Formats: sequence, C-alpha cells, structure tokens
Amino acid sequence: MRGDDERLLSIGELAERTGMPVKLIRHWSDIGVVPPADRTAARYRLYAPDAVARLELARALRDLGLGMAAIRDVVARERDLTEVAAVHADALEVRIRTLRSQQAVLRSITSGRTATERLTLMTRLARLSAAERNAVVREFVADAVGEADAPGYREGLLAALPELPPEPTPEQIDAWLELGELLEDPALAAGMRRMAEYAARHALREHDEQDLREVERVTDLWVGQVSAAMEAGSAADSPAAEPVVAAVVAAWLPTQVRVPGTPDQDGAEARRMLLEQLENAADPRLERYWQLMCVINGLPVRPSIAAAGRWLTTALRTNPEPGAREARIAALLRQEGRAPAPGEQDAAPAITGDRPETAAGTVGDAGPEGIVGDCARVLAKVGELVAAVPPGRLADPTPCEGWDVRALLDHLVWENLLWAGLAEGAPRSDFAGDHLGGDHVAAFRAAAEATMAAFRRPGMLAERFGPAPGWRLVEQVLIEMTVHGWDLARAIGRPADLVPDVAEALMPSVREIYGGLPRTPGGSFAPERPVPDGAAPADRLAAYLGRRLD
Repeated sequence: MRGDDERLLSIGELAERTGMPVKLIRHWSDIGVVPPADRTAARYRLYAPDAVARLELARALRDLGLGMAAIRDVVARERDLTEVAAVHADALEVRIRTLRSQQAVLRSITSGRTATERLTLMTRLARLSAAERNAVVREFVADAVGEADAPGYREGLLAALPELPPEPTPEQIDAWLELGELLEDPALAAGMRRMAEYAARHALREHDEQDLREVERVTDLWVGQVSAAMEAGSAADSPAAEPVVAAVVAAWLPTQVRVPGTPDQDGAEARRMLLEQLENAADPRLERYWQLMCVINGLPVRPSIAAAGRWLTTALRTNPEPGAREARIAALLRQEGRAPAPGEQDAAPAITGDRPETAAGTVGDAGPEGIVGDCARVLAKVGELVAAVPPGRLADPTPCEGWDVRALLDHLVWENLLWAGLAEGAPRSDFAGDHLGGDHVAAFRAAAEATMAAFRRPGMLAERFGPAPGWRLVEQVLIEMTVHGWDLARAIGRPADLVPDVAEALMPSVREIYGGLPRTPGGSFAPERPVPDGAAPADRLAAYLGRRLD
C-alpha cells in the first residue's frame, strides 16, 4: 500500500492537477519528458507524484521558447538549467534582432519607402549577421576604390564599418537597411571612386585623425558663412558672393599645406583646386553614406552640407578668380561708353540681393527715361494678378521650384522693397522676414508704390549705384516682375504674357546679364528650356531663365 503522497497517478488525474490536456501529456510522455512510473494490468499509464512538478517545469520552459529536447534534458536532470537558460537566452537575442529587422522591412513597406521589387533585397539585408554586414561593406569599398593609389582614403572608409549594437533601435535598423540599398546604387560607387582618384592625384597618403578634425573645423566655418549669406538672400551667382568666397578660400588654404602644388594665396588656381575638391567631396550619396554609418554606430550625425555646398560651388564657378566679376561688370559698362572712374566702384554702395548684378543691355526705344513708364505698366499688370489670388490658393505650387504661391508673392514684394531701398540709398537687409503679413494685396500695392516713388525721384536714372546707372535698377525690377509675374500667372491659371513689348525688349539685357552664369544646382537659374515656334515673348524669356513651359 502507498500513502496519498506516494500514490501513482493516472493520466487523467495528472491532467486534472496540472490543467494540461491528456493528449499533450501523452505526447510529452512518449518523448521522455515525463515517462510513466508503471502501468496497470490493462496497460494504462501510471505516473509518480513528482510528474506534476516535471510537467509544470516543462510547460514553463516551453512558454519561454525552449525546444522539447532541451526541456527533456533539464527535466530529467541530464543538463543544468542555468546552462540551458544561458544558451536559450543567446538564441532569443539573435531571434529578437531578426524580428526587429523583419519589423523594419515591414514598416518600410507599409510607409511606401520600399517597392515590391526591392523586397527580396531588404529581406536579405535584414538576415545578415554582423560579420556578413562588414563583409558586404568591405567588398563594396574594394570594388569602388579599385586600383586607385589612395591608401589613406581606403583606410578611412574601412575604419567605419556598420556595427549594430546588441539591442539596436528602430532607427539603427532602418539605417542599415537604407545603407544596404544605397550600396546597390552605382552612383555611390562612382562617387567613391572619384574621391579615391582625387586623393591619389593629390598624394593624400595617410588617414590622419588630426587632419580630419581640422577639415571638420574648416567645413563648419565655411558652412556657417555660406548659410549666413543664404539666409541674407545673397545668391551664389551675385556680386555679394565674392567676399564669402574670398573668406572661405583664406580659411581653406592652410589645410592644404601638405598637398603638392597648392598656392599660398587666393587666386585662380586656389579657387580651381577648392572647386575640384568640393565637386568630388560634396556628393549627396557619399554624404548619406556617412550619415547612415553614424546612425548605425551610434555616433553624432553631422548636419547636411548639401545646400551650402551647392551654393559655394556655384559661387566659385561664378567667381573663378578675385575681382573677376567686377572686371566683367566694368567691361559691360564700357560697352555703354562709360567705365567707372578709378575708385568709384569701391566707393559706391554695392548692389546686393538674391539676383546677379545689373549690367549693360538693351532698353526699349523710349530710352532710359521711358523705362520708368514701362515699369509702371508691368507693376500694374502684376498687381492685377496679385489681387486675383484668393487666400485659399496661397499653398498652390508655382513654376519656381520649392516656392508656393505665398512664397512667390512674398518675393515679389521683397524685390520691390529691395530695389526701392537701393534707389533711396537705404538698402534692405530683411530678406528672411515676412513681407506679406495678412494682406498680400495691400503689401504688394504699398511696395510697388514705394518703387515707383523711388524711380521717379529727379536725377535717379543718371545717378550711379556702384558701377551701374540708376536706370539699370529699374531694368532689374522690370526683369524680376516680368519673369515672376509669368510664374504667378501660370500658378493661378491666368494669361502669362503680361506686357509683350517689354518682355521682347528685355531679352537682350537678360541674355547679357545672365548668359555667363552657371546653370547648375545652387544657381539662380536652371538650364534654358526649349520653346515652340511662335512662343510669346514672356514664354521665351521664362524658358531662357529655366522655366518649363509644359
């Protein structure tokens, strides 16, 4: 006879005590997790009282995700529970990382960032181990750099490999997936190869951390100066860019002392070398590569310098050597029969703003005096367009890339304030301000009236503003209002050929003023667009300045 605590239990009693199904207990019994202690005469299974504890331990281990073979070994005391738990914890960690990667892929799909055809690549990237990730990057760098004799550049690339932490954030996983996709882009490899070839040509042999810190310092300096110029409304292809270029070159030259052939002062060769360096280094894909590496490795991400880089490269192309723009202005003015007197150009107030210099060109048959009447006509037509813009259309797009209707209206007002201020000897500096307020119609009307009052001032047309006569300021307003009036008309669906005879007469001036400017990102104008035969004068003017007529 056995006591109650020693009595063998039937499978039904075991199920009642543990709350587990009979079918599951029978299966676990068959695989050795809880073997029977005996059988009845009818061959029914009987279990020892400790089978209850064994089953409850097995169930707990199963809930933690352990496999049945490991559970059997632990329950049977063939393996230490601590050892099994440690192994399983490591396995769970791998599984968790995999699940997070899979979650990032699914999140990318639901957000629309990943197209169906990219799903296979994304899924493969999500499954890679740390060693496999590093191998992917090393292979990419080796193929991209190729045979270029640039050990320092290669070393710098391989010093930064994607090291996801044991518990990566969703941002880090997303960054790795994006980096993996970026490595598939041939344009990134081409940009990396150009940098390697640049480093080889300039004998940049070593990866020097001190040099890197100095480059970062100078980069921060020029980005700050360029950003300030951009915020002030100075275009990269305007005369206001020259002093910024000069300051950047002066700060950059000392960092190039180890580069053979670097001049010791600002000049055409120094600016050519800086432009070459920027054109190779300021690749947006290369910049994104390093940003993603920083996110993956938990390092601070440096702000993008893409916009500032576009501005500076354009400014360098426009100002290839010190004084080049001033010399060009003087040459254009000599075509009028009058060059600025010695010292006059430096003594007179500079014409600044977000457009290039006023220069020689052609006005209508009425001559300089008649240009004020032309300006009044164009401003009146633009004023009609401004008044036709309902408040609900302010967020509509315009032909000016990146500008909605409100931004375009603000610019129309600003241009009038800018040139009227120059004509009155009171240059404006509030480019970044809001010039519309709550009433865009009233704001434009007031600015246009100020413009006409300044231009009608006795003697203003013959007065010198820098190297240019006053009537050239009027011509600049005519150009701005005609072209941006075209933009506004197209944006709100109105006829765009506002004053055809003025648009026709302005074309020679526009070609001479803007024809030599670089039509690259960062400049004031996109490349010239094609126009159909018989296009209206304003359409031809807009297309010449980079607007798409379709």
